Amino acid sequence: MRKNLKGSTADAVSTVAPSTNVGRRALHALRLFFFPTKKTSILVRLLAGFAGVAIVGGSAYGVTNWVVGLAAGSAGEAQSASVSNITITAVATPSATNQLYPGGNGDVVAVITNPNSFPVTVTGVSLPANTTYAAGYTTSALSSAQTGCSGTTSLVSWNYATGTSGTAHTLTTALTVAASGTLTVTLTNDASMALTTPAACEATYFSMPSLTAVAATGGAAVATTSPATDAWTS
Repeated sequence: MRKNLKGSTADAVSTVAPSTNVGRRALHALRLFFFPTKKTSILVRLLAGFAGVAIVGGSAYGVTNWVVGLAAGSAGEAQSASVSNITITAVATPSATNQLYPGGNGDVVAVITNPNSFPVTVTGVSLPANTTYAAGYTTSALSSAQTGCSGTTSLVSWNYATGTSGTAHTLTTALTVAASGTLTVTLTNDASMALTTPAACEATYFSMPSLTAVAATGGAAVATTSPATDAWTS
């Protein structure tokens, strides 16, 4: 049996193994497996056999001289996101620190909602005319109207609004709302109450007139931590 192996297998081993360093290692491993010495254990024979197979297999999948190039026009497809408008709405929490009084200014608290799949940065707002007034309510839920303190009689408007609707006002600090996120912001002293506001508007919550526009852009940016404090000062 040993003789037959030496005759046929040895020739096969010599033929299969290439004349390279990898081939010589494979040939040596295969010889250990088929023609062990007396000192070679069964475990060594098995390990040598596995090593031979791994080396021969590795050489089959190695880098070759056959270089493969790239066809002209090779590419992939990308798609940009759609753009949706943000919303700014009244919110009761946190409560305003600076409260309105006749002839004075007060804070406005709002939440900015960004429905887009990317951050949106707000840098300014546009205001309605200063003759557009806030309606008064009995609670912060803004659901029950305050008698005698309506959007006609309250004389509460946005601070720095003028007689012309749509005037632009830049925020002191840009506000970035995270993708699909919200940001609560206190606009410091950006509401104004006239000196002649009626007494019916005491202890009242106001729904400020709708803004006419915002200056905002979408794109990568670090989101502003909520709640935030900001303002326009002119």
